[in-house]
Amino acid sequence: MFNIGDMIIYSTHGLSQIDDICEKTFSNVTRTYYVLRPLAESSLTISTPVDNDKVVMLKLLSREEAEELLQSFKLPGTSWIEDVKKRNKNYRSMVNTGNRKEIAQIANTLMRKERELSLKKQKLYDQDRKLLHTIQKLLFKEISACLDTSVEEILEQVNDMINE
Repeated sequence: MFNIGDMIIYSTHGLSQIDDICEKTFSNVTRTYYVLRPLAESSLTISTPVDNDKVVMLKLLSREEAEELLQSFKLPGTSWIEDVKKRNKNYRSMVNTGNRKEIAQIANTLMRKERELSLKKQKLYDQDRKLLHTIQKLLFKEISACLDTSVEEILEQVNDMINE
């Protein structure tokens, strides 16, 4: 269980702070809820049951884990799946697990493919581009917070590793 003031990664909202833990009653059922505030959307407040197993809520990476993820962009990513529908289904399924190593591998693969295609004056499929944008927004924000730097600096470092 998390505590008030903890920074966590919450589903697609990413870096969020737990502002409160309280009991709420809906349809005569009382449960304990986290009250979250996504840092990217400070005017938004989210209430989610503590025992909600339908969304991903993760403890923030340690500095060492964030460094390790960042360095993983020096290695090849995951395997490229030629069939766009299978690729999208497979990659989204991996992202939904919340496993940051797998998510970083997918970002790595998509960024490398994007670079390869741009050299040929081509672009990523829309689905791939949207998935990459979502991953970069969430994962790079978490890494930057753990390493006390900016998302732009993380993106620059990753691009440098990929372009080597």
